[in-house]
Amino acid sequence: MSYMKHFLGEIETQISVLISYNSSFNMSDILSYTACRQLSQMFLAVFFFHSSEYVLAIVFHGSSNVTLKSLLISKNYVLAMLFSLMEYFVEIFFFPGLKEYWWISYIGLAMVIIGEIIRKLAIITAGQAFTHLIEVHHEEHHKLVTHGVYSCVRHPGYCGFLIWSVGTQIMLCNPISTIGFTIIVWRFFALRILYEEYLLRQFFGQQYEEYAQRVPSGVPFVE
Repeated sequence: MSYMKHFLGEIETQISVLISYNSSFNMSDILSYTACRQLSQMFLAVFFFHSSEYVLAIVFHGSSNVTLKSLLISKNYVLAMLFSLMEYFVEIFFFPGLKEYWWISYIGLAMVIIGEIIRKLAIITAGQAFTHLIEVHHEEHHKLVTHGVYSCVRHPGYCGFLIWSVGTQIMLCNPISTIGFTIIVWRFFALRILYEEYLLRQFFGQQYEEYAQRVPSGVPFVE
């Protein structure tokens, strides 16, 4: 939770810097309808995503086996979100028209919702087999899940997270962060999938080979 306190504290600091930087700063520019709508959607999306991840982890694994890591809030993640908010405040101050492309913002909102649905379907379908940390040992309860959303993509959890994270930045009309999130999140999952697929082939052998041949990974350009 210290990350969240630091996160909110940094937001306040960055706003104060912007205000002191320009004495003619008009708070109504930041608290416009557009800003209030986009930022409220952003904070709601982030809160729901992480809180639901934690709750579902408890449901399937029990509270005694779940730590705050299930919130999926790391130092790098917090820094990325802080950068995206800094970009948003700078752009809405200097280029307010950039945030008024409603159709772009709505595409981002749709991506956030779609990504959230895919991610949560992956967790609910896999149940106890879904973990936030890669399993390096084949546990007895660990079965290869190939039904439901897993019949469409092999890694729906990663697919959903990628769509959701990029969607948050499109929703804010943040061009720099949209590109940055796309590259960073894609690279993270590309490397993670390579490692996870190696282990899955060790666990399930030919069964996984056949599954991988007929079902795409769910992350673009990663097979």
